[in-house]
Amino acid sequence: MAQPPALVLNVPETPEDQGSCDEGEMHRSFHQLLQEQSQCVAEEGLELQPRGPGARAPTASESDRQALLGPEGAVVHSTATLRILASMPSRTIGRSRGAIISQYYNRTVRLRRRGSRPQLSHPGRSARPSLRLYDLELDSAALQEEEKRVLLVKELQGLTVAQRDHMLRAMPLSLAEKRCLREETLTPREKRWGQRGRRGRLSCCSRLRYACVLAWRDLGLGLLPGLQALAPWRRALKRIGGRFGSSVLSYFLFLKTLLAFNALLLLPLLAFIVGVQAAFPPAGSGPVRAFTGLELLTGGGRFTDTVMYYGYYSNTTLNQPCAPPPDGGQCTPEGGGLPYNMPLAYLFTVGAAFFITCITLVYSMSRSFGESYRVGSTSGAHAITAFCSWDHKVTQKWASRLQHDKIRTHLKELLAEWQLRQGSRGVCGRLRRAALLALVWLLCLGITFGCTVAVYIFSELLVESPVSAEREEAQLALPLVVCLLNLGAPYLYRCLAALERHSSPVMEVCVAVCRNLILKMVILGILCYHWLGRRVGALKDQCWENFVGQELYRLMVMDFLFTLLDTFFGELVWRLISEKKLGRGKPEFDIARNVLELIYGQTLTWLGVLFAPLLPAMQIAKLLLLFYVKKMSLMANCQAPHRPWLACHMSTVFVSLLCFPSFLGAAIFLCYAVWQVKPSSVCGPFRTLDTMYEAGKVWVRRLEKAGPRVSWLPWVHRYLVENTFPIYLVSALLLAVIYFNIQVVKGQRKVICLLKDQISNEGEDKIFLINKLHSVYERKERGRVGGAQEAAMPLNLLTDDRDAW
Repeated sequence: MAQPPALVLNVPETPEDQGSCDEGEMHRSFHQLLQEQSQCVAEEGLELQPRGPGARAPTASESDRQALLGPEGAVVHSTATLRILASMPSRTIGRSRGAIISQYYNRTVRLRRRGSRPQLSHPGRSARPSLRLYDLELDSAALQEEEKRVLLVKELQGLTVAQRDHMLRAMPLSLAEKRCLREETLTPREKRWGQRGRRGRLSCCSRLRYACVLAWRDLGLGLLPGLQALAPWRRALKRIGGRFGSSVLSYFLFLKTLLAFNALLLLPLLAFIVGVQAAFPPAGSGPVRAFTGLELLTGGGRFTDTVMYYGYYSNTTLNQPCAPPPDGGQCTPEGGGLPYNMPLAYLFTVGAAFFITCITLVYSMSRSFGESYRVGSTSGAHAITAFCSWDHKVTQKWASRLQHDKIRTHLKELLAEWQLRQGSRGVCGRLRRAALLALVWLLCLGITFGCTVAVYIFSELLVESPVSAEREEAQLALPLVVCLLNLGAPYLYRCLAALERHSSPVMEVCVAVCRNLILKMVILGILCYHWLGRRVGALKDQCWENFVGQELYRLMVMDFLFTLLDTFFGELVWRLISEKKLGRGKPEFDIARNVLELIYGQTLTWLGVLFAPLLPAMQIAKLLLLFYVKKMSLMANCQAPHRPWLACHMSTVFVSLLCFPSFLGAAIFLCYAVWQVKPSSVCGPFRTLDTMYEAGKVWVRRLEKAGPRVSWLPWVHRYLVENTFPIYLVSALLLAVIYFNIQVVKGQRKVICLLKDQISNEGEDKIFLINKLHSVYERKERGRVGGAQEAAMPLNLLTDDRDAW
């Protein structure tokens, strides 16, 4: 039989084929390895080029070296294995323009859902162009590519203009080839309209539409830098994150979140309560007190008779002339006009503001959970951060430096988190650590109990020996004691936490947050009991709502002043001691204590909204000042954490703590005040009612007498508000929706885990098959070498006999 002509395979390597180290190593030896197997490749029907007459066939030893040794002597797979790997679709598809055209032809066919024309992947083997090993087809490549191009153009012509443009944009081709394809796919009518457009003979509507589109685009591009500049503290947050990491940055992001919550809470209060009452001040408000300056600390004095507190608001229907009777009864309107029931507006506005805040909190918490606790794996986070996190749109030097610091700090955090997962502890070590943690927790709970007892005893002393309203400076005693305890106890917790020596900084911060949270929430619970349980009975003939609002004002002001003192003197003095005396350098930023100060201040704001509607405005001013003060202190007195840690879950933890202990406790306090506590009879919009909630009932009774046009509103109030069955039904539906969502998430997690296992098994199957192919190849090689040696043995014996003879 005639031997087939010797052939050589010329396969140029492209950069995109080098996906990994092993793949690049296989492709580097791909050309040499296929030279010795050209006979087998020719038998498979591949189009190859004939070898030149002067080419030399490789010897068996050279073939073995090429098959078993790669560059620098590294062991590689066999020739047959490499040839099989090279035939896989992931190694060949996308290397050539013809393969790209074929792929997008099939996409257009699927998009049009036409079955009249077969796809390129379904015709017979003799008529189908080979997408696999397409780079090996060197003789008829141009002809086949032209056929595919014609088919692609025909399919593109059947699509709409929008689909055609989207498909062309997605093709990985050069701009010149895309323009050619666009010109070829244009219909004769579209070509005529295009020529008219190039000659400037567009219709008026088309010119107007294009002008509007261009103007809108230019306006958007012009406003984009301005919108980015409006983002508060954008550059400052980048600088903090790049220098101190995501752990310290989480505090400032949480402060920014609280600022948004307070702005959202303040808007309805200003629009429907404060603004309306300021436009229609109550009659007979008495003489105006002189301003002494002490009101800024105590909240009393001239601030008492302003829109700052509950007692200033009237119980009248505004925009109607009204003369209140001398016995303090309800005003009766004497003329017509637009009725604005101030008690009803006060109650509904505060309730609506709390409801909006609740919805926003829940949405923020769910979004934060979705961003932080993803199901995906973080095994490739290091490579993604190193190679895919640089923003190539950055052109300024300071911005590139900030981004460089941010990426470096993020890599440190990822490496530190990976090292923490590698550690392990023995049984005895775990027992000793559990005993130490129990002892530290007992000491911390003892400190919390002592602070709580001190606040309770001091508040009882104030109830037994009340301070007169004229001595405003004496009213600062209780807020002063509370702030001193809140300032000193966290330092004791921090000293005790040094004995624990947590291996994880995240666990250390979470434990510190829990301890500080228990302290502050228990103290606030004692104060709520002091206000609603003791002060309401002691202040029978006075406006106790104003007193509670002033107490919350004083607590907020004193907390802000102590925070400033601790920032300027505490952190500065501790930095000087640490640098000069101890030689340790600058201290680290205490995230847990500072975050709990923010949560504590926000809780005071929510507790006082009913009694002082302008407390959210004070909280906004406090947060704005606190951001710049903390930023200056951080840059001057603190350093980056010695143990970097990834704070991807910290924002979720902070928002959760803000929602459940803080907001939920404030909501319970206000609901008890609205439904159970009798309002004072000398001030406020509910002075003639037994409870604040009765304002809604009074309004319903008025609607029943108004006429049949609004008779449906009393029915809605009676059967949907006062009746408990709709509340139970809505609660049951909400719980059912939550349960179904939880089950869906669990099912998705199971499916993702199964898919991960399947991907892992597929990888193991490939490794198994490669090992099997390698073992088969080695057995064939050993059999061939053994057969050659057996055939050579008689020749060696004849040679030896001839020499001996």
